[in-house]
Amino acid sequence: MSKTILITGASSGFGLMLATQLHQKGFNVIGTSREPEKYKGKIAFQLLRLDIADDNSIQAFAKELFSKISTLDVLVNNAGYMVTGIAEETPIELGRQQLETNFWGTVRVTNALLPYFRKQRYGKIITVSSIVALIGPPNLSFYSASKHAVQGYFESLRYELNQFNIKVSVVEPVWFKTNIGQHSVTPKGNEIADYNNYRKKVNALTQKGLDDAQSPEAVVNTITKLIGTKEPKFSNPVGKQSGMIVFLRSFAPKMFESTMLKSLDKF
Repeated sequence: MSKTILITGASSGFGLMLATQLHQKGFNVIGTSREPEKYKGKIAFQLLRLDIADDNSIQAFAKELFSKISTLDVLVNNAGYMVTGIAEETPIELGRQQLETNFWGTVRVTNALLPYFRKQRYGKIITVSSIVALIGPPNLSFYSASKHAVQGYFESLRYELNQFNIKVSVVEPVWFKTNIGQHSVTPKGNEIADYNNYRKKVNALTQKGLDDAQSPEAVVNTITKLIGTKEPKFSNPVGKQSGMIVFLRSFAPKMFESTMLKSLDKF
């Protein structure tokens, strides 16, 4: 019997590529989107309505999901978006919305499904985090904060769920070619003159990261491997130089900080 895999945010980016690949491999894939009707006839797997920032939507979704399936093998938390911009220039409300979706939305979806996982006494929860959950790059303060929160929450949760044979992992990609950059939100009209020169440099650095990003197959392959692994690792950095970033941040923090600061001098 094929495994049933739920992927949030499956209408584009990592989610779409992962869902399509798993469907082609014979898994029973269920994806989510805020507007599933837009993709009717365009994708091969089931797509259910879900807005992870809306409690009513989450409860309605969980009820619909388990009217269609009896067991759930894997939850892949993938839905989210990115706020960019200088920290001081970013309105608090915009930062709050970033955490409301990326962190609290992910937590709410997970909590809505945990009773079903506990009842069946097995399952996997894989959450797409980011390399910025392990570092704090400029221009991504609230996005980084949301991913740090995700990282800490699921690291604690994995211990609590281990007794139920529910395995918890996070995947921390570096820059990859998806639509996250195109759909990012950047505040306008709050520019502070003292940051003008720095803002130009950091925007150029961010854009270079997006322009030089890798194809997302490596992330999809990592998640697919975690699905098939009996005892998956918790933390799974993915992408070019991800291992070096983690090593320097952990064991040579001064060198890492120096490298980050010098990277801006190239612009």
